[in-house]
Amino acid sequence: MAKIQTFKVVPYLPEKLKPLFKIANNMWWVWNFEAIELFRRLDVELWREVEHNPLKLLGSLSQKTLDETAESESFLAHMDRVEKELDWHMTRKSWYDENKVNFDNAGIAYFSAEFGIHESLPMYSGGLGVLAGDHIKSASELGIPLYGVGLLYRLGYFRQYLNLDGWQQEKFPEIDFHNIPASPVRDDSGKPMIISVSMPGREVYAQIWKINIGKVTLFLLDTNIEMNSLDDRILTDQLYGGDNEMRIKQEILLGIGGLRALRAMQVDITVYHMNEGHPAFLAIERTVNLIEEKKTPFHVAFEYVMSSNVFTTHTPVPAGNDRFEPEMIDKYLSNYYSRLGISRDRFLSLGRENPENKKEPFCMTVLAIKMSSGCNGVSKLHGKVSRNMWKNLWPTLPVHEIPIGHITNGIQTLSWTSDEMMRLFNRYMGPRWIDNPADTTIWQNIDDIPDSELWRSRERLRERLVSFARKRLKEQLLARGVSPKEAEKANSVLDPDALTIGFGRRFATYKRATLLLRSIEKLVSLLHDKDRPLQIIFAGKAHPMDNMGKELIRQIIHITNDERFKDKIVFLEDYDINIARYLVQGVDIWLNNPIRPKEASGTSGMKVVPNGGLNISVLDGWWVEAYNSENGWAIGKGEEYTDLAYQDEVESLFLYNIIEQEVKPAFYTRGVDGIPREWVKKMKESMKTICSEFNTNRMVKDYTEKYYKPAHRNHLKFSTEDFKYSKDISEWKSRVMQKWGDIEIINLAFEHKGEITVGTKVSVSAEVRLGGLKPEDVLVELYFGALDSTGNIIEGVALPMNLRESMDGTHIYEGRILCLRSGQFGFTARIIPHNSNLVRKFDPDLKIYWMQEIH
Repeated sequence: MAKIQTFKVVPYLPEKLKPLFKIANNMWWVWNFEAIELFRRLDVELWREVEHNPLKLLGSLSQKTLDETAESESFLAHMDRVEKELDWHMTRKSWYDENKVNFDNAGIAYFSAEFGIHESLPMYSGGLGVLAGDHIKSASELGIPLYGVGLLYRLGYFRQYLNLDGWQQEKFPEIDFHNIPASPVRDDSGKPMIISVSMPGREVYAQIWKINIGKVTLFLLDTNIEMNSLDDRILTDQLYGGDNEMRIKQEILLGIGGLRALRAMQVDITVYHMNEGHPAFLAIERTVNLIEEKKTPFHVAFEYVMSSNVFTTHTPVPAGNDRFEPEMIDKYLSNYYSRLGISRDRFLSLGRENPENKKEPFCMTVLAIKMSSGCNGVSKLHGKVSRNMWKNLWPTLPVHEIPIGHITNGIQTLSWTSDEMMRLFNRYMGPRWIDNPADTTIWQNIDDIPDSELWRSRERLRERLVSFARKRLKEQLLARGVSPKEAEKANSVLDPDALTIGFGRRFATYKRATLLLRSIEKLVSLLHDKDRPLQIIFAGKAHPMDNMGKELIRQIIHITNDERFKDKIVFLEDYDINIARYLVQGVDIWLNNPIRPKEASGTSGMKVVPNGGLNISVLDGWWVEAYNSENGWAIGKGEEYTDLAYQDEVESLFLYNIIEQEVKPAFYTRGVDGIPREWVKKMKESMKTICSEFNTNRMVKDYTEKYYKPAHRNHLKFSTEDFKYSKDISEWKSRVMQKWGDIEIINLAFEHKGEITVGTKVSVSAEVRLGGLKPEDVLVELYFGALDSTGNIIEGVALPMNLRESMDGTHIYEGRILCLRSGQFGFTARIIPHNSNLVRKFDPDLKIYWMQEIH
């Protein structure tokens, strides 16, 4: 093949319009309404055609249009306002500036396999990526010194289209790299910066790109360069594409390559945040670096690395966690065994729940948990689910004490709020909601918005959604091969005045997309009520390998082809951020009916709230925390079933009854002015109780206070004095593990006589032998709580016992139990390894000793 010389053509802008380049090349514009409107006014139709990509827009405009625009005083004034707002965002005093005591000079690296910033940068598949994108946006708003690290996918995630039978098909158009705001990172000589990672028998090279997202820089790795073989060039082609071997190669590139990229650029990082288990190999690479550069042994390096890693799990089911067979780990990572100075079995144990099981696969989530000082789920319920899922890592610890916390997800409010609602909020709440969406007091001013204005805005948003859906449906039908005459019927589907339900998400079977369609008879009744009509808009993709998910989509398409439902039910193909935005801004009801507790958090339902939409949801994920009976509707009361067919039957009936008996009356009961007062009351209650809590500004603040700051302090402490604290704690752990078998609780004395009444303080003493350990090496605790019917303590409370005296190798500890309520209670005692330098109270490597009998 002939060698091709390449060159890049860039738009030519008149001098007066040069600030447009500056604005377009910082993706801050994606959550700034004025900036979006600035690009829209250049050419509304072209803006839609280029999928809201400002760089592509500028390169597609005629020179005549650009020259005329350069002479428009109105446009230039608008552009000047937006440029000044961008400059203000980049330089203003931030929340971080006001809260960086003992946190200055921090640097957080946020690793994620996907980032959903905007539809013009399609490197996301769903909720995980969109959450990562919102995390970055809020980090910029708060001024957090955070850097994103990911992969630059040439083909992104697949584009969806359906055949005439409704079966999902996939296509993988290449992303136009030269019209996205990504620029190559260059070395001192001006050449593109390249890093490499080792693969079997070769090195794989990756170029580093960067994208500016407000104050945050997102670094992305790309293997599609001439230095690589054709097989390696496709490594960064598809998000979640290929088999398990492709997955491990991508995760090596993300974790190990991402870390090498940061080091090559000399970015000073103190905290590493792994968003899901995909990048967990970074912990291995960090450990190797310390061993080879500082000549520290593995166990010392491990303590330092673990202390400054943070891990977030998003997966509530075991099958969602990446696992690799030991032979695959050998193939790709065996060179690390000797570099770490540990055996193969020890390496594999880092990714195993049971290190003694030689056949257990290597799990990326287990690796991330073991090598992080802070671990969390993404909602309160998901934290509980995660503690139960990973309890085998702490086999002697009560499940509720497993050290996996939670930070409930949120949304970046500005990215999802319609311009219609923004104007209304600005008018009645002032601009403070923009800068501080987590301030509860601001959202109480929702009550100041007249019901009539709020309702008119809601109606206009629904009208806009219906218009969009009709246009998209017509395009879909023509692409499917439907006749133009038949496709024209799309212009009359849906009613802009009818109660509209939206369902948009990944078509995994546990999300039960077709639950509302379970009874055709009831569905006909609900949709064709002449005085209280209902309509439904579906959107979502099934994973290319998920035929059961594809079948759900096919079932919906078959129903939409039924004459009874053609005008009432619509499926919008190729679900992306743009379609999601129209849906969450336009629907009256957002439906969420997963099988509890399989929804880790969910954020789509949060996005309807600032737009005046209401939620009907199973009490799963975030809705458990948000629902208060006045701000939406709950399907069931949090039940969990073993018979899934029975569950579908019960919960579908529950859903039909809610819609018929509560939702419709509230929506269609109007006053003389045409306003549904009860509905608007629920809208306001939803906004007041949800918007301030379920946003990523609050979420990122929580990450900062709960995880980033402690991990940063650990970094400072454990890296000082030639890693003295790391050495001390590793040596202490080794000594404790050697001598732990010698400890014993000889006796537990209950020092109370007579009847125990509420309010009584009961004294307990424990006689303990510590073998070769000292009292300062342990905590002795009472474990106290109510008993279940089998005599076991239910989610007990640990109470500290104080050392009273020591003699002849025996130690007497005493403690008190305060009895606050009546009932049957029990207590026991336990001994926990303790050192003030431990960053986790319960270390997976250290055992807990329990008194064998409960008194």
